[in-house]
Amino acid sequence: MNAFVLAGGQSTRMGRDKALLDSDGRPLVEHMLDLLRGFGLAPRICGSRPDLARFSLVVPDNFSQSGPLAGIEAALAASDSGLNLFVPVDLPQLPPEFLRWLMARAETSHAVATIPRYAGRPQPLCAVYSRRLLPGLRRSLAAGNLKVMVAIRESAVALGEPLDEFDVESVAASGPAAWHLDPPLQDWFRNINTPADYESLRAASPPQRANYVRAGDPGSLPQRANHGRAGDPGSPPQRANHGRAGDPGSGAKRRHPIS
Repeated sequence: MNAFVLAGGQSTRMGRDKALLDSDGRPLVEHMLDLLRGFGLAPRICGSRPDLARFSLVVPDNFSQSGPLAGIEAALAASDSGLNLFVPVDLPQLPPEFLRWLMARAETSHAVATIPRYAGRPQPLCAVYSRRLLPGLRRSLAAGNLKVMVAIRESAVALGEPLDEFDVESVAASGPAAWHLDPPLQDWFRNINTPADYESLRAASPPQRANYVRAGDPGSLPQRANHGRAGDPGSPPQRANHGRAGDPGSGAKRRHPIS
């Protein structure tokens, strides 16, 4: 699996470049890259941002001024892996345990898209996507249809493939104790869009921030050798367990994209 950090936004509400905001002494983009490197991956940066090349290889957009959908399309086009993990540059409170679980789920289900939902809302910028979506995403971009979830669903329909969308709350509530570390669940998908958002992050207690900064160390993560142990965040979901509370495959229904 390949991994990408979406960092092509213009940061208009922030008033300055989000990717370069300080996060415990290092730029936010470096924080997110290191989080992915903790899984043994070699993450790249999505977006027409040659100024970020000092942090990692940058994959420029093929469709200019087309938002994160263009970043996803360019990354999938550049990838040599069937499945690809995406995270936005401004979600520094994502726990590595959750991302490892997300990857394992995608590798087991082989869905064209594995997308978490929080508070009933899909989080399509923190997801795993198959390269099979490329033709449909290109059609959407060429037509000027830039909404990520709409494009993903339409691409899946064209392929005759279901999406795997799941509710994070349901999975976390019945999942392993490791998921209950700081930061709390309500902060996982809290974007840093405004100066107030950034100040809120900076005001978090140092011990709380340290939990998710240190957790990027691969030694602190569940190992894939635990596969088959129900409830372990490193174990892949079993198809037969879908919908059964407490299982890595629970909290989601394999939903057809048109539903």
